[in-house]
Amino acid sequence: MTLEFPDTDAVLATARASAGRRMIGLVSLGFLGVFLIYVAFTSSPGLGWQLFLLVVGGGAIWMADFMRRATAEAIELTSSVLRSSDGTLIARVEDIEHIDRGVFAFKPSNGFLLRTKQGTGAENLWRPGLWWRMGRRVGVGGMTPGNQTKYMAEVISTMIAIRDTSDETGRL
Repeated sequence: MTLEFPDTDAVLATARASAGRRMIGLVSLGFLGVFLIYVAFTSSPGLGWQLFLLVVGGGAIWMADFMRRATAEAIELTSSVLRSSDGTLIARVEDIEHIDRGVFAFKPSNGFLLRTKQGTGAENLWRPGLWWRMGRRVGVGGMTPGNQTKYMAEVISTMIAIRDTSDETGRL
């Protein structure tokens, strides 16, 4: 039995990167990249080290831009899916088996970890500072405020409990 809401596209919860954390992360990565490139040109001990510092510095600047674009989005929970505001499907609610918010869970900062059903076939994706998906595991959080992700996790937990109860009894 599927839990149905009148409007399945209505957003029940939203989480977006906080401005302060976003600024600190972007400035830190950008500064690291510029600093490594500066060191490569001013005081590298040899050509190999200079190339290494240039590649790592360029990678840090690229990562800062990737993080800037990723954290401009938001995570939205509807009654049927967990998605990014650009439309990228993170997980279907019907595929979520378990949610873990424990202290020792391998989860992003201020976030939670979802385990989806076997065989969902979702590709591995990463949006630094917001969410990642590897196999059956989905991590949500990072630069997001704890109150937003905690509320989203509570709503998901409630939806899972209602779904599991209705599956056991055969009615809602």
